Formats: sequence, C-alpha cells, structure tokens
Amino acid sequence: MSIRIGIVGISGFGGGEAMRLVANHPSFELVYAAGEGSAGSRLVDRFPGVPARLAGLVIEKWDPAILPQLDLLFASLPTGSSAQALARVPREVRIVDIGGDHRYAEGWAYGLADVWPARIEGQARVANPGCFPAATLNALAPLLVNGLIEPGNIVIDAKTGISGAGRGGADNRFGFAESNENLAPYGLLQHVHMPEMASTIERLSGGNAAGLVFTPHLVPMTRGVLVTIYCRGSATTGQCLDAARRFYADRAFVRVTDTPPQTKWATGSNLSFVSYAADPKRNLVIAMGVVDNLGKGAAGQAIQNANLICGLPETAGLEGLPVWP
Repeated sequence: MSIRIGIVGISGFGGGEAMRLVANHPSFELVYAAGEGSAGSRLVDRFPGVPARLAGLVIEKWDPAILPQLDLLFASLPTGSSAQALARVPREVRIVDIGGDHRYAEGWAYGLADVWPARIEGQARVANPGCFPAATLNALAPLLVNGLIEPGNIVIDAKTGISGAGRGGADNRFGFAESNENLAPYGLLQHVHMPEMASTIERLSGGNAAGLVFTPHLVPMTRGVLVTIYCRGSATTGQCLDAARRFYADRAFVRVTDTPPQTKWATGSNLSFVSYAADPKRNLVIAMGVVDNLGKGAAGQAIQNANLICGLPETAGLEGLPVWP
C-alpha cells in the first residue's frame, strides 16, 4: 500500500531534493505539490528530469484549507513562513517540517534521527534539524553522552555550500559573481541555529551550554557542510572514536572515520561522517562532522524521519551511494 505524500515549497532546493527522494521511494507516492511563485506550472516545467509518472503533476498554490487526501506532508518553507499555515493542517495528516519554525516547539518532536530515533517513531509532528545542527550534533552526541567534553566550552567553526541559503530571495551574496572565489562569515553571535544546538547539547549532557560559540561561513561550492568543533576535555583520540563507534553501532547513516571527513564524501546522500582528534595534555578535543546540507541537513533526514513516523525501514529510499566526483 502506498503512502500519499505532499510537498510544500517544492520549487526550492530542500523541496526539490525531497521530491527527488520521494520519487524513488518504494512506499511513497507523490500526489500533491505546492508552492508560491511556481504555482500553476507542471513539475516537468520546473524539473525537466522528473519521472514520466510525475511530469504532469501541477504545482498548486499553497493553501492548507484545500489539501487533497494525504498521509504525510513535507513542508520546506523559509523560517517564519510555516507556523501559522501548518497549524491549520488536519491532525490526521502527519507533517515533517524541514524549515525552522517548529524546532523545540511544543507538540513537535525534534527529528535528530540518528541520535533519538525512538522519540520520532509514530509521531504526528516532527521538526527536522537544521543543516548545521545535523552535522554538529551528530559529531558531539557521543562525546556529550559519555561525559568526554565540557558542554559549556564548545566553539563551532562551520562551512556551508551556497545552496544552504535556499533558492528564493534576491540577496546578491548568493549569486555566482559574489560567492565564487570568496569566503565569508555570516550570522555572527545570533544565528538562527544557535538555540536548537544549545538546547540539544544541554539535553544530551545534562549540563549548561551557555558558552557555545558558533560561526558559519559561506564557501564557493554548491552543496556540503563541514563543522570543526573545539571542545574542552581530557579524552584521547582513541577514546573519542571508540565512544562514537559504540554510540552509532546500529545506526545506518553515521560513519565514524579515522581521518578528517570531506564534504564530497556525503554529496547527494543521507550520510553523516564524524571524526575526532584530541590532545589530553592541552585538554583539547576536536570533533569534526560532514553532511550534505540538502541530504542529511534537510530532505534526507526528513525522509528518514518520515520512515520512522510511518513504521517503515529507516533506510527506505535512502540507500543510494553519494555522487562522486
């Protein structure tokens, strides 16, 4: 029996990636696509490579009052754009919000799928983590749970590809001429992902994350997130790697590596790579994490969460290899 799927914001990068994954999912059937500027056009007009069975599906103007019969809805809308509308979606329609409006909101499970899968299973409302938290928290979780680092002394240096900014808007920083051959920090001190990272660090460790520092940088590549995280702790490199391997022993999508991970390893996939380097004499632990910002950082983890919600194998529709080169 197929599960009837809708995608809101399908013309954006996150929504388009969700469509690509849903189209190849063994149990999902895409029956509803919605957007704003793209409303009225067919999927094939926006995505010429879409499968023939989906080519004629017309993108509708997003209106939660006139949804067709759906089992699950993916919402990929800019932060600040989904809370009021999704509140009007009937309760029987399960939702995975890829945007930022419901992370740690009342009534919504936080969808950090590789760390807390049991908290997502069977839920009706799941908030997908942001791309930076996906890379950061997967790398930190084994260290925090095992008390190998201090939760109040964490500095995150993050790099992201241009697609992390989304497809919409007219901000010239994200055009080719401005971003090519350029490296730029942004969102200093008050980035939108700070609260969810701090809250999760505190829940994993039982400590206080008041000293968290996070600086993201925009790099001239299309996809990928790399985080280098500086922590205080007396663990060795081997202890960190062993803790991560135990923590993720039965998790399909997290790969613990002896060497520092690279963004290319994850491109086009739902994989998350983590690694560590430590110097006990300096009380220093460096954690590293890599994800594809549109995969594990958005649509890939959303599909993983949907699988957990629907009682499907967690890997359904997500077992494709990364794109290389």
